[in-house]
Amino acid sequence: HDSVAEFRRQQPHKPLVVALSGTDLYRDLPASRAARDSLRLADGIIVLQDDALRLLDFGSRKKTAVVYQSAEPSIHHAAPETRFRIAVVGHLRKEKDPFRTVAALSYVEESSFDIELIQIGDALSPAMESAARRWMKREPRYRWLGGRTHPQALGWIAHSHLLVVSSVMEGGANVIAEAARIGTPVLASRVSGNVGMLGRGYPGYFALFDEQELGRLIARSIEDKKHYRSLQRALAARRRLFAPSAERAALARVLHEALGRKA
Repeated sequence: HDSVAEFRRQQPHKPLVVALSGTDLYRDLPASRAARDSLRLADGIIVLQDDALRLLDFGSRKKTAVVYQSAEPSIHHAAPETRFRIAVVGHLRKEKDPFRTVAALSYVEESSFDIELIQIGDALSPAMESAARRWMKREPRYRWLGGRTHPQALGWIAHSHLLVVSSVMEGGANVIAEAARIGTPVLASRVSGNVGMLGRGYPGYFALFDEQELGRLIARSIEDKKHYRSLQRALAARRRLFAPSAERAALARVLHEALGRKA
């Protein structure tokens, strides 16, 4: 807010664009007058997915644009044939609810496929690292790989049958954009940031913190080929939103409109 206010004071005739991510929208904005004042001072506002629009007041919404973050991986979906692999990608922290997927495995019965859960991401606290190691001892189908490079993480997404995004709070998860561009179906917690990325009618949502429902979705994705194909189709329908050309065009519109408001 200090930067926004100082820019407006020094450059009153130049356009100011403010971008909102997850914690801005869902944590700061409802409680912080300074955050709301930043939006009042802005000539343009960027949100990263379309469900964010309903959280803004009318004055903010009319100068807000959705700019989906883009991805252009050079790898395509190629899941293993002899096992069913699930990937969870993101640093281990509270906002990601990182162990919901491994907890869900207790609700997934043995099937004709061996199940493997791969988790990628640095533990951002000793407690998170300890929890990951405890889960590996308790659940033989689970492996925490720690931090990996971005290309390595994309490779694991591409070579998995599912990506699970169990976040409590998301501005617009780039990993969903990456999965959509790669072609790997997503199961996601039904929170605003995920709904805004995947669409309200997406068939792969589970209730926040509900490992039993997530387990049922995983089991259905393994056993019901028709359902798995419905996930693929629904994600493919969103793929174009995350193209680099779409992001460039959206950013250009934001800047053009912000300039127009200062004219």
